[in-house]
Amino acid sequence: MNKKIGKAFYFVVHILEYLIALITLAVLVFMLGYEIYKMFVTEGYFNQVDTYLHNILTIVVGLEFVRMLINLTPANTLEVLIVAIARQVIVDHSGLLENIVCVLCIGGLFSIRKFLISKHDLSRELSEGDEE
Repeated sequence: MNKKIGKAFYFVVHILEYLIALITLAVLVFMLGYEIYKMFVTEGYFNQVDTYLHNILTIVVGLEFVRMLINLTPANTLEVLIVAIARQVIVDHSGLLENIVCVLCIGGLFSIRKFLISKHDLSRELSEGDEE
């Protein structure tokens, strides 16, 4: 019973991720013409876009965290860290050195996933994710 509830939560979080991606894509595509016009006319336009990205990416990191708590595996934990660091690079306009360190951290996390997590664990985890 507990495993069924976990799968249900996992499925709902997965659907929410797709829904947020779809909404973000719709905003970026359908409002493109109006946004280009506003970009040249409205003062402080880029601050509004930064706020939007900050909010959306915070929700995405939260959903990834919930997914990690439902299925606590090393690969899921690494995914959450990768998404959180990528959000940091995108949202915070920090200095060049900090961005380089973040990119190196993401590369390190991918290396950890490739070399320290066995292929059997990754294939098992991917097959569990497909069973949703």
